[in-house]
Amino acid sequence: MTFRILISDPLSEEGIQPLREAENIHVVMETGLSPDELAERISEFDALLVRSQTEVTRELISKAAKLKIVGRAGVGVDNIDLEAATEHGIIVVNAPDGNTNSAAEHTMAMIMSLARNIPQAYYALKNHKWDRKKYIGVELKNKTLGIVGLGRIGAEVAARAKGQRMNIKAYDPFLTEEKAEKMGIGYGTLQEVLQDADFITVHTPLLKETRHLIDKEAFQSMKDGVQIVNCARGGIINEDDLYDAIKNGKVAGAALDVFEEEPIQDHKLLELPEVIATPHLGASTVEAQENVAIDVSHDVASFLNGGLARNPVNLPSVPKEIMNKIAPYFDLAEKLGAFLTDLTKEVTEEINIYYSGDLTEVEVAPLTRNTVKGLLKRHLGDHVNDVNATYLADRKGITVNEHKTSSTKGFTNLLTVEVKTKSGKRRVSGTLLNGFGPRIVKVDNYSVDVTPAGHMVFIHHKDQPGAIGRVGSLLAQQDINIATMQVGRSNAGGDAIMMLTIDKHLEENGLNELKELTDIYHVTAIDL
Repeated sequence: MTFRILISDPLSEEGIQPLREAENIHVVMETGLSPDELAERISEFDALLVRSQTEVTRELISKAAKLKIVGRAGVGVDNIDLEAATEHGIIVVNAPDGNTNSAAEHTMAMIMSLARNIPQAYYALKNHKWDRKKYIGVELKNKTLGIVGLGRIGAEVAARAKGQRMNIKAYDPFLTEEKAEKMGIGYGTLQEVLQDADFITVHTPLLKETRHLIDKEAFQSMKDGVQIVNCARGGIINEDDLYDAIKNGKVAGAALDVFEEEPIQDHKLLELPEVIATPHLGASTVEAQENVAIDVSHDVASFLNGGLARNPVNLPSVPKEIMNKIAPYFDLAEKLGAFLTDLTKEVTEEINIYYSGDLTEVEVAPLTRNTVKGLLKRHLGDHVNDVNATYLADRKGITVNEHKTSSTKGFTNLLTVEVKTKSGKRRVSGTLLNGFGPRIVKVDNYSVDVTPAGHMVFIHHKDQPGAIGRVGSLLAQQDINIATMQVGRSNAGGDAIMMLTIDKHLEENGLNELKELTDIYHVTAIDL
């Protein structure tokens, strides 16, 4: 059987060589097709390769009767309707690793240019000014580079900075002291990294939790004269606060490849002589463009020939009879994972998932992936999906174990998720109640009955008269209404928990006030 592949955006011949070399694949390259022309042709093809120009819409997918796979030669898949692709049984793959080297090199180029004032000095020389004293720089040797986010690119930057004999100190939600020691770098909390670094470079995804991660308060905690680099995502650094930090002398310089709004025209940061910038060039190398095409070509060729795709970004097909049995548990599994991530606030080393009751009789791998997705998404964002969740966990050094047990604790089905961290274990159990949907029925050793949805507050406290009233009164003072409350305790007068669902998110100052109440041990805000 011969598979026909349409390449609708420009890709290099080197990039599509894996497809050219496959005997049972016929490649058709037709770039510049209008949406109507593409819609007329798409029914002829088994695979479609695109970059960012082609819009793979629901309408286009509905006309792609033979289409089995869409390959995106790059990282982002904003131009592909993933939901529609999944509904039609079409797998979508991308190339998340192809630009790693390029982005790391660009980051180092920005760090060195920043340290030695290279762009400013060149601009002055172009304007016939020879001023050696004005552009005296600093050496990187023995300086501390703080890396916020130690994923693929952050780790590559660390390796290169070590070559410059810099001291490396890194923070990542999945980095432990042991992992840092093996890599030969320093480990620190976010606060410690910001306080100790001479240069700071950020390499996190842009999420709700990381938007404006580097803000006015963060700048205040840094050394005087610190230098900042962002080649990751616009929005991680609060640009207004960065401007103020440069103007008041706290920050000596900044190198920016990304901005909150792109493309930029006029930007006040570009008016500052301490700022150097490039127009989002992190992945703009010949090699990176070829690498992403090669990676996605390998995946498409492998998948069409019955193999596995290494970088899928949507769900693979699941037998209908299995899906009918496990689909109702998808939301519960993800919510239990997300709940534990908020509850622990520590680096996860191991995940154990226990299936009981009727769930022991079916294939539960999709549920496991969904659970792990819930655990990882808080830190890694929407990049994590059901397909790549366990792969990403493995790359982070997290062990994932499935267990099937006959112990149901009185429930028809029970799903229990346990995480191990350096300081111990935390566990949560959930089930589906007929007519009522997902329920959390146990947290650690405390029995409860809570719907895992919306804004929640988890409180560990001493079982004493008045505890509930004090919590309710304080929330009322903050104009926060309590929707439901569940209390669990080990024994009268011992330890107990409260689980509240509230009408809006509990801010940091509210959390701190709750923690100061009498007999309160821990307070955690959880958003599901």
